[in-house]
Amino acid sequence: MSEEKFFLGRQPILDRTQKIVGFELSFRSAESLQSANFLDVQVASASVIVGALTEFGIQDVLGRHRGFFNVTREMLMSDAVELLPKDRVVIELLETIVADREVVERCRTLKSLGFTLALDDHVYSADCHEIYEAIDIVKVDVLETPAAALPEMLERLNPWPFTLLAEKVETAEQYRFCSQLGFHLFQGYYFARPVVLRQNRIDIAKIAMLRLMQQVMADTELEEIEETFKQNPGLTYNLLRLVNSVAIGLRVRIKTLRHALMVLGMEQLKRWITLALYASNDSNGVHSPLLEMAATRGKLMEQLVLALKGRAGRELADQAFMVGILSLIDVLFDDSMNELVGKLNLVENVKSALLSREGELGGLLLLAQRLEEADFEGVNEQLEESGLDLDQLLSCQLETIAWSDSLSASL
Repeated sequence: MSEEKFFLGRQPILDRTQKIVGFELSFRSAESLQSANFLDVQVASASVIVGALTEFGIQDVLGRHRGFFNVTREMLMSDAVELLPKDRVVIELLETIVADREVVERCRTLKSLGFTLALDDHVYSADCHEIYEAIDIVKVDVLETPAAALPEMLERLNPWPFTLLAEKVETAEQYRFCSQLGFHLFQGYYFARPVVLRQNRIDIAKIAMLRLMQQVMADTELEEIEETFKQNPGLTYNLLRLVNSVAIGLRVRIKTLRHALMVLGMEQLKRWITLALYASNDSNGVHSPLLEMAATRGKLMEQLVLALKGRAGRELADQAFMVGILSLIDVLFDDSMNELVGKLNLVENVKSALLSREGELGGLLLLAQRLEEADFEGVNEQLEESGLDLDQLLSCQLETIAWSDSLSASL
C-alpha cells in the first residue's frame, strides 16, 4: 500500500434483468474525511483513476464488471483519463461540467478513441444538444427529479440513442416505474429492500428452504438434510454449482449431493447451503444481485475477523461469514428478521448482530453496510470501534472482490 490512504466504495449498476453489469467507484482520501471542501471533489476524481490503475489495478477493483468513474472538467481534459482501459470503463461527466466548445471537442475525441461517456445527474437542456452527440449514457437522479416530470424529459432525450440509467432507485416500486418509462440501467439498492409482506401467500419452495436452513443450523444428521434436498431439486442443482465453483478451493469435483454433504463438512455446508438459498430463490438464479451482495458481506466480515485475530479467530470468522449472509434473509423470504431469526438455532452473538447490530459481529456488519453505501465517515467510525486500520480494510476488500468474482464467474 502507498503512504496515502483511501477508502474504496462500489455501488452496483443493474440491467433490466436485474443482473449486475457494473459498479460506480468512489474513492475518498482518509485525510479528506475531516474536510468538506468542494475542491476535494477534484482530488477524489483524480484519486479514483490513479488508484484504480496503480494502487489496486482495474481487475482487482472491478473483477468481471465495468467501472463508472466520475471526472471533473480538469480530469476530463487531462491525458490521464486516456490511460484507462476503454473497454472496461465508463467516464462520467459530473453535473458541474459546463458543456462549452472545449468540453464538447474533448468528448468527441474520447468517443473517437472508443471510450464510453456518460452524463451524471443530468437534466435535459437545449444547450447540451452538441454534447449529446458524443454521449452514450445519461444518468437521471430519480429522487431529485419529480416523477411527473420524468416522462416529458425522457421524451426530449428520445432523439438520441442514449442508454438511460436511473440512479438512486431505492424501492421495488421505483424500479418498476422507471423500467416502464424506458430506463435501461438502474443504480441503487432497491433489490435489497424488504417489500410489503403478503400475509396469506404460501410458498412451498420457501418453506422447504427455511426447513433446510433450520436443519443445518441445528446440526441435524446428514441423512435428514439430504432428504430435504431431494424434495427440492432446484436447490440441489444450485448447491452443486456453488460447491464446484473455483471459490471453494476443493481439489476434487463434486458430482453428487451425497458427495457434497460428505466432503464439505458441517461448517462449509452451512455456508454453501445459505448461498444456494439466495441462488434458488430469484429469477436470476446464481446471478442474483442479492446473492452477490450477501456473499460479499459474509466474505468481507470473515476476512476482517481473520485480519484482527489470525488463526485464533477461525470460529468467530465462520460466525462472521454467516452473519453477513443471513443479514439479507428478511429480503429473501419477504419476512421480518425477528420472525426468521426466531426460527433458526443461532448462537447468541450471531442473533444480536442480526437483530440489533450489537457486539463485535454487529459492528463488523455495520462496517460492511456503511461501505456499501460509500458512507466513509461511518466506515471510519466503525474501523476505530473495531480496532481495524484502513490498510487491513482495503486488503480484505480486494480479497473479497476477487473471491466474489471467481464465485460468480465460475457459475
